[in-house]
Amino acid sequence: MSHLNDEIHEQPEVLARLLDEQSEAAAQIAAAIRARDVRYAVFAARGTSDNAARYAQYLFGAVVGLPVALATPSLFSIYHTPPRLRDALVLGVSQSGQSPDIVAVVEEGRRQGALTVGVTNEPDSSLAQAAEHVLPLGAGDERAVAATKTYTAQLAALALLAVQLAGDEESLAGLRTVPAALERTLALEEPIALVAQRYAYATRCIVLGRGYNYATAFEIALKLKELTYVVTEPYSSADFRHGPVAIVERGFPAVVVAPQGEVYPDMLALTQELAAREAELIVISGQDEPLRLARTPLQLPVALPEWLSPFTCVVPGQLLALHVTLAKGYDPDHPRGLKKVTETY
Repeated sequence: MSHLNDEIHEQPEVLARLLDEQSEAAAQIAAAIRARDVRYAVFAARGTSDNAARYAQYLFGAVVGLPVALATPSLFSIYHTPPRLRDALVLGVSQSGQSPDIVAVVEEGRRQGALTVGVTNEPDSSLAQAAEHVLPLGAGDERAVAATKTYTAQLAALALLAVQLAGDEESLAGLRTVPAALERTLALEEPIALVAQRYAYATRCIVLGRGYNYATAFEIALKLKELTYVVTEPYSSADFRHGPVAIVERGFPAVVVAPQGEVYPDMLALTQELAAREAELIVISGQDEPLRLARTPLQLPVALPEWLSPFTCVVPGQLLALHVTLAKGYDPDHPRGLKKVTETY
């Protein structure tokens, strides 16, 4: 059908290979971090990689107890006023490893004596050369412009590093169940393809998530924007209540990411509120209550722990973006005005 379709379906294999081949590398990087007096982390990323870093903010904070900040690369590459990075873990996340502003953050971190790590699909890239340690994704060539398999590979690499750093064998075992869960989640493609035509004329949308799936909301919104050209805004359910909820009226499309976990009651309450406003609800969940409220219920076939749910929750969003793109008659491999590697300064 398309490179994008193929790459969405490659994700279980990519993750299984990464978890098998990079576990020892992640353990060695974790040992290097423990050997230093690292007190916080600064992650530098753009685009899809930035969404993976958002996931890591929650994961490293909860699993490792390490505060994570997202870098402001312009301070390094344009203003030339980098902040002090003493006692930091500086981690660059980039599929291509080529964006100069991300490389600049890692180079400066290393110059200041911080421990630096690159997470990239290109182990010979500028990012890999700038970092002291490299955690390769090994996802293979990604020919579609929109990133899918490299996004979930980044989630897996960051999760692998976090659980190795925490020395948590139980969580590591849980992480190894993800490829099979992804495989089962891909079975949602047929029902998603059937409903995609309903959204072929959509022009606006919101995507809502919270906690670990705050990143998922951003990533699904990005895929809808770059592939379908629908104006899509991602929100935390908490932030959404602070004003933006006023935009919702009858028929307003809203994607709600509401798997089981600590934030589920809040997501359910917001789903109920949106249903009362007669929003057009697309719900990604394994729970009956929000699915019953949805015009388009996308039931997750596997119940993962909340910290792992972003792996499966993003897949229905990827498939929805793909099939709405096809319903609109657009090329899913070549979104207008975009190219595979974007270099920002």
